[in-house]
Amino acid sequence: MKESNIYQSPFSWRYGTEEIRHLWSEENKRWLWRKIWLWLAEAQQEFGLVSRSQVEELKKAVGSVDINQSLAVEAKIKHDLMAEIQVFSSQCPGAGGVIHLGATSMDVKDNAAALQVKRSLELINQKLEKILGRFQELIEQYAETRMMAYTHLQPAEPSTLGYRLALYAQDLLAGYQQLTGLEDNIKGKGFTGAVGTSASFADLLGSENLPAFEEMMKAKLGLDFFPAVSQTYPRRQDYLVLSALAGTGAVLYKFAFDLRVLQMPQLGEWSEPFGSEQVGSSAMPFKRNPIQSEKINSLGRQLAQLPRIAWDNAAHSLLERTLDDSANRRSILPEGFLIMDELLEVGGKILQDMEFFTQGIARNLETYGAFAATERVLMALGKQGADRQVMHERIRKLSLEAWAAIQEGGPNPLPELLAADQAITAYLSPEDVRELMDVSDYVGDAPLRARKIAGAIQDELAQ
Repeated sequence: MKESNIYQSPFSWRYGTEEIRHLWSEENKRWLWRKIWLWLAEAQQEFGLVSRSQVEELKKAVGSVDINQSLAVEAKIKHDLMAEIQVFSSQCPGAGGVIHLGATSMDVKDNAAALQVKRSLELINQKLEKILGRFQELIEQYAETRMMAYTHLQPAEPSTLGYRLALYAQDLLAGYQQLTGLEDNIKGKGFTGAVGTSASFADLLGSENLPAFEEMMKAKLGLDFFPAVSQTYPRRQDYLVLSALAGTGAVLYKFAFDLRVLQMPQLGEWSEPFGSEQVGSSAMPFKRNPIQSEKINSLGRQLAQLPRIAWDNAAHSLLERTLDDSANRRSILPEGFLIMDELLEVGGKILQDMEFFTQGIARNLETYGAFAATERVLMALGKQGADRQVMHERIRKLSLEAWAAIQEGGPNPLPELLAADQAITAYLSPEDVRELMDVSDYVGDAPLRARKIAGAIQDELAQ
């Protein structure tokens, strides 16, 4: 960590990977600007506006980014892009005069940002593929593992562990498909001047040459361009990107939140990895706090807020352009990707080594599964001619008696309470009641549905 005596954003050293941090670094941003100026000069060479020697001079200097010098110039002239032009020009005196010819600032800045977004999406999607692959493995491994499902944080009915994991995986797969679609369709502003009319380039190149010029620049940047722009590309694109990141982050958030609940010793079904030398608490040596899951939840909350800012940028960009999006875009785009990067890094590590305590899962199913079976008993009683309302009330009272026993630390007595109740055994034998109370196979087609999700992931990743 550099310059630790002044405030540093935690995203500059703590959260996210070096690759994403470098991609959104000041140095890389200015290098991209220079590359765009070089590509612009190369295209203009084709129209006789720039010489080959000037292009070669720009090419040699394109990597000589001097942040300190650029910032010193910017401090005087109060314009970051013009400061970079001045420094770049000073490094190639024979070609400095052709830099930025015909362009406006956003021809450079917005196209550079689009390149950063596209590359960031590519990196994020690569990590999502790994997480989806791990979910596929776990779903297939636990597709048949019976467990208690919970609604309202209360025991509900049995399901399978693989099916629960498939719920997260299904949403992550949809997020991946959305993000890969965005990656394929990110567009740049193009090179259309101050208000998007291409007037300056029409004067330089001739209006008849604008289509060919545009195709050249698309090829050089590896981007398609919006057909209609103002001074910037439509800020709705930023909103769509950040919304997709936040939506996918919500899935990881739910997974982490559920893990925290299931890691509680009272349930004891799941646990995130805990290192042999890891410290859980400064005061309580025994603690195994789920700090990685808590980190996902903490950063996920922040990610959820960023689409709102991007929405405002899109909606409040008056007429052909105002500058009130500029300052916040310096942080919302890189931080959106850095948060997502950290969520995927942490989520991937949790999934790789997380523990599923099958004994705890089986214990909870044995304790609470009997309550789910009361519906089966009620239906069987109805088939035998019993009054549904009378039987419902009888089973309700016996269930409350069973709950009281569980809360005192005992096993669930409900199967025997029902099998011994004369009102119930007037219609069903005790053996029939006990058989109906066994809900170990009362999971419907959950294993099949889980495996279908695993198959869908496999098919998507094979493309």
